[in-house]
Amino acid sequence: MMIRLFAAAIVAAGLTVPAFAEDLKSGPQTGEKVPGPFHPLNVTGEHKGEKACLFCSNGDNPVAMIFARTADAQTTKLLKAIDAATAKNKAASMGSFAVFLDSAEGLDKKLAEIASKEKIEKCVLSIDNPAGPAKYNVSKDADVTVVLYVGRTVKANYAFAKGKITDKDIEAVVADVSKIVTK
Repeated sequence: MMIRLFAAAIVAAGLTVPAFAEDLKSGPQTGEKVPGPFHPLNVTGEHKGEKACLFCSNGDNPVAMIFARTADAQTTKLLKAIDAATAKNKAASMGSFAVFLDSAEGLDKKLAEIASKEKIEKCVLSIDNPAGPAKYNVSKDADVTVVLYVGRTVKANYAFAKGKITDKDIEAVVADVSKIVTK
């Protein structure tokens, strides 16, 4: 009953609820520990061209971890925004990486082109199998999953179905970087 009243109040006030408020659940959830090491093929970054553990290299630092199924315009906007947030929070040793869950031929070249064209320098782009890393529970229905964590504990999680991520959603994700970075 309270949820319906809250929803009615939101509608009456003319406010909108972001797309990530849907029931789509993907990846480790807020309050959970990040499941641990996995080794995607790194397309950019220090271990470019190698299978390397990005979870391991970030340790207990604040991290924005993205799982994506498509490298479309909105996903690219998200990557650019997270890259900028990572650069801004260099003093806090923030790290970020995106794992594309796809086995398409030439995806590595496409991601390298995106990184070069869009000047994505801090956020490491990588590729893993379409199911995603074991124990991470990345939903097959989620086109983009964002997990913000620090101390290997999730502080925020967002999941977006294909075509559902908006500019406002990207702004909300970036605003929540404050949950993992201490001033």
